[in-house]
Formats: sequence, C-alpha cells, structure tokens
Amino acid sequence: MHWKLKARLQWLLGHLPGGDSMHYHLQRRFGGLRDFNREFDIKLEDWKIMLSRLREAGFEIPGKRLFEIGSGWYPTFPMACHLAGAARITTVDLNRHMKPSLVLACAERLGGALDLISDASRADPVQVRLRHADMLAALRDSADLSAATGGTIEYRAPLDATCTGLDANLFDCIFSNSVLEHVPRAVIDAMYVEAKRILVSGGVMFHSVNCGDHYAYVDRSIHQLNYLRYSDAQWARWDNAFLYQNRMRAHEFVERAEAEGFEILLNTAKATELRLGQLAATPVHAQFASIPAERLCITSVDFIARKSGPLAS
Repeated sequence: MHWKLKARLQWLLGHLPGGDSMHYHLQRRFGGLRDFNREFDIKLEDWKIMLSRLREAGFEIPGKRLFEIGSGWYPTFPMACHLAGAARITTVDLNRHMKPSLVLACAERLGGALDLISDASRADPVQVRLRHADMLAALRDSADLSAATGGTIEYRAPLDATCTGLDANLFDCIFSNSVLEHVPRAVIDAMYVEAKRILVSGGVMFHSVNCGDHYAYVDRSIHQLNYLRYSDAQWARWDNAFLYQNRMRAHEFVERAEAEGFEILLNTAKATELRLGQLAATPVHAQFASIPAERLCITSVDFIARKSGPLAS
C-alpha cells in the first residue's frame, strides 16, 4: 500500500464514529496484528534484548517493581517480566487497546518460550513454569490480567504517563518499547519529569526507540528516512491519530533525558553505511540541515538513564 493512502485512511478512521474499532479489525486482517505469532516473537526478542541491556547496567528483573509506558494490544513485556519473577508490573496506556482474546493468545504463546524466559532472566525454571501454568489457567477461566497474575500485573488505561497520580519513589525501573517515537516532544519531557518522581533513588529508565519512518513498513518504495523530506507543517498532513510520528532523532531522546538530570548508562545510537547512503540520496528539508549526517541518519536507539543515587540492586 502506498504510504500516503494508508495515512489518509487512518486519518479518516480517526474522525469517524467507531473508528477505533474499525482500525483494530483492519489491523487484525491486514496490518501488524494479522500475523500474531510473528509480531509476538519480535516483541519477545525485544524483551530479551532489554534484559540483556539492563544486566549490562547491573540491573536484574526478579524481585523488582516495574512500570511500562505504552501497553499496546497485548502484554508481552509485563507477562514475561511476571514469569521472570518481577515483584510488580504496572503497565499504562493513554488509550485502552488491550483485548482479552489477545491477552490469552499472548499467554499461550509464552508457553513455548519458558526456557528462553528463565535463561534470559536467570529465574528458577520451575518457578517460571508454575507461574505460567497458574496464569494461563486463570485466563482460560476468564480471569482478568491482575487476578491471573496474583495482582503482580496492573493494567491502567486510560492513564497519562506525564501525571500518573502514583506515589513517589515507587518503581525500580521504567521502560518502553517502540513508544517514544509516537509522543510529542513536550510530552516526552513531561514523561521524564514524572519518571524521575516515581523512580526510587538509583532507579533506571530503559527505552527502545524506533525513530525511522514507520510508513516504510507498508510501502517498500520508500525507506526509513523518507519523512525527512518534509517540514513540520508539510508532515502534519500525514500524521494521524493512529500513527503519529514525532520525527525526533535518536540523540534527542537521550539528550533530553540527560537534561532532566538522568545519568546515561547506555546509548546504542550508531550510524550505518546503509542509512548514510540513503540519507545522501534524500532531499532533506532545510529544518534538519543543522544536524550532522552521522546523527540524522540513525533510526533506532536503546538507552538506559539512571536517576541520581545508588543503583537499584
């Protein structure tokens, strides 16, 4: 599908009564939810990478209190963290997208990844299997996510991650996966301020940001730097309620966290020859002209930022 056609279709759905429901069904039939197993496997691999990155920074999941920004359609990260032995996982979203059928499908799919989860988290394999069996049985018996996990996972939506209303110094780790690229700049700053408030001293944020043009996933005639051709005013024509892209570059997410007083423990941003070549062949709009090519071309970053104080252990 041509990317402009998709943008217009999503814009239309965003303005129609019942557009949310229609968008979900289109995603299930034609979009990212069509091949659930493939999408789930990608998310689980992302979760495994997150644990590896956090371990490099001296942070382990078992026994920790976690806060996820952006729950999405189904809770891969929270469920995997529960099975790994996290003490608490609060997952929040600005809109209530999660579906019981997808929650159950996620739990069932996790049954084939229990060894991966115990290996990645260094959790007791027996306990991982017991937690999974209990969770799956409860979900099949129509329990909600909280009840199925013994209260470990709390799903709160709609909830604004910039003003959670939660107590201060409550969480050891805040994380997101492919979320921050869809949040306005000013909102990201407010999220960082709130994250610093609800994190314990020495607590960490982990964010994995996919900051390339997402329309490239549906239109193979363009690449992930295509949207740099446009000014903000021009790009506003193609943003919509279902696929807002802030077009921030990788370094901005990291530097804004640093400006809020976080210490950066990890920053994976790195230019590649592929992206540099694509950038050289792209007529970039003047508003991006001041950004060096080695920064402008980067389309993904994982970073860990620590609140001042002793590292949570």
